[in-house]
Amino acid sequence: MNASASSALRPEHPLSRSLAQLVAEFSLETRGSVDGLEVSGVSLNSASVHPGDLYVGVPGRNSHGARYAQAAADAGAVAVLTDAAGADTAAGSGLPVLLTPDPRAALGAVAAWVHRTQENPATLFAVTGTNGKTSVVYLLSALLTQLGVVSGLSSTAERRIGDTAVVSSLTTPEATELHSLLARMREEEVRAVAVEVSAQALTRHRVDGVVFDVAGFTNLSHDHLDDYDEMEEYFEAKLALFDPERSRRGVVTLDSDWGRRLAAQSRIPVTTLSSSAGADAEWILQITSESLERTEFSLEGPEGRRLVTSVPLPGSYMAANAALAIVMLVESGYDLDAIAHVLERDGSIDVYIPGRLERVSGEGGPTVFVDYGHTPDAFLSTLASLRRVTDGRIVMVFGADGDRDTTKRGDMGAIAARGSDALVITDFHPRSEDPAEIRAALIAGARHAVPDLELYEVADVHEAFRKALSLTGEGDVLLYAGPGHEDYREVAGQHLPYSARDDARLALREAGWLA
Repeated sequence: MNASASSALRPEHPLSRSLAQLVAEFSLETRGSVDGLEVSGVSLNSASVHPGDLYVGVPGRNSHGARYAQAAADAGAVAVLTDAAGADTAAGSGLPVLLTPDPRAALGAVAAWVHRTQENPATLFAVTGTNGKTSVVYLLSALLTQLGVVSGLSSTAERRIGDTAVVSSLTTPEATELHSLLARMREEEVRAVAVEVSAQALTRHRVDGVVFDVAGFTNLSHDHLDDYDEMEEYFEAKLALFDPERSRRGVVTLDSDWGRRLAAQSRIPVTTLSSSAGADAEWILQITSESLERTEFSLEGPEGRRLVTSVPLPGSYMAANAALAIVMLVESGYDLDAIAHVLERDGSIDVYIPGRLERVSGEGGPTVFVDYGHTPDAFLSTLASLRRVTDGRIVMVFGADGDRDTTKRGDMGAIAARGSDALVITDFHPRSEDPAEIRAALIAGARHAVPDLELYEVADVHEAFRKALSLTGEGDVLLYAGPGHEDYREVAGQHLPYSARDDARLALREAGWLA
C-alpha cells in the first residue's frame, strides 16, 4: 500500500478550465483581471495548493483564510475566492480576487465545476448513520471487488483507489478534496465509489456538488451533541442526505425509531431493510449462526429473492451492515443472483475493515479485538454480540474523547459495566481536557450501573492494556474500544504516536501468546 498522511489524492493530469468562464458561471464579482487565466484545481488549505489552483479563503474559528493568500500565491495559485471580509487581505497577494457572500457554501459547486464531477461515470454510494458507516463502505468496496468492479472509497480511516491510499483527517473530506478525489478516480477508470458521509459533512457543505446514486442509512444514536443541540437537530442533519439535490435513491434500516422516521420523511424513493421478521420492510435479514470468527445470515427481498452468505466478523450488527451494502448494490442496478454467485464462489464476503472489531490475537489464549466504537450504542451492540459467542469472561479497556460530546460518558461507562466482567478505564484522546476528569465520569457511570464490578483505573494506555490482558486467559475475550485504526493520541495539543493494534500485538507476545 502506498499511504501518505500529508497529501490528498488529486488528478495526475488535471484538465484546465477558463477562470473567466467560472466567474460568468457563478456570477462572481471580481477584483483584478481574470483574462487568459485557467484553473485546474481548488484548495481550501494554502499548504496544499498546487500550481493552477483556485485558493478559497473562508472565515475560520481563529482567523480568516484570506490571510494565507500570499502563501497560496507563492505555491502557484491563480486566484483567490473569498468573501467581502477577506477581500482586501487577499488582494495583497497580487492575485485576482473573486467575491461571493459565503465561500464555504459555494465551495462544493465551484469544485464540482472545476473538476467536471457531473461527467463522472462512476456509480456513487453514500453511507450515513451514527455507527457502522465505515464498515458499510468497506463492505461495499469488498463486494464490488468480488464482482470484478474497479472501485474506490472514502472513509474515516482512509481514501483509497485500488492499492493507493492516503490517511483520512476527516470522516468526510472537505468539498475541495472530495471533488479532486472523484476526478482522480475518473482518471483511474473507477466504476463505483463508496463515501462515508457524516452529519457534519452535510451541515458544513463537504458533499455539496455531488449527487449520489444510492444513499444508505444505518442507525442513529447518542453522539455529536457537542455539534448539535439535541437529537432532533442531529437527525435533521442526516435526513438532508435523502433529498433529490443530494441522492437519487435510498436504502434505510428500520431497526430504530429514527430509521422508521427517516424512511417516512425521505424526499427520495427508499427501499427498507430490517432484522425483525415482523417488520414492514421490503428486505428481511435473519442471523443463522454466530461465532467469534464469522456471522452467517440470510437476506430475503421482494418476489422471494434470497441470498445466504456470511461476513468474517462477529456480531449481528456486522451482518446488518453487510445486508445494507448488498441492498444498496441491488438498488443501484447490480443483480442479486450475480452477488450470490460470487459470494458462493468465494465462500463469504471477503472483507477487511481496519480497526472495526479487528482481531489482533492468534490461536490460543484470549481473543483480543481492537475496535473504533466510541458511543453508548456501539458499546451495547458490540458487547451483546460478543457475549452471545463467548463462554469465558469479557474484559474491556476503553477511554473517552476529550473536547467532544461529554453527555454520553456516563452512558458509556454504564453500558460497558453491564456488558463486561471486568473494566479497565484509561485515557483516549484527552485533548485539552483534564484526563482524570474524563476517567472520573466514565467510572461514575460504571459504578452507578454495577457497584461491585471489578474495575481498574489505569491512566497510561500501555499499562492499561497490559492490566486488562492480565485479567484474561484461554477462552476469554478482551475488547479494546475506541482507538480502532488510529495511529496517534491527541494530548494537550500534541499528536503522540500510538497504535492500539500494534501495542496489543506487542503485549500479547510479551505475555507469551500468539499475535
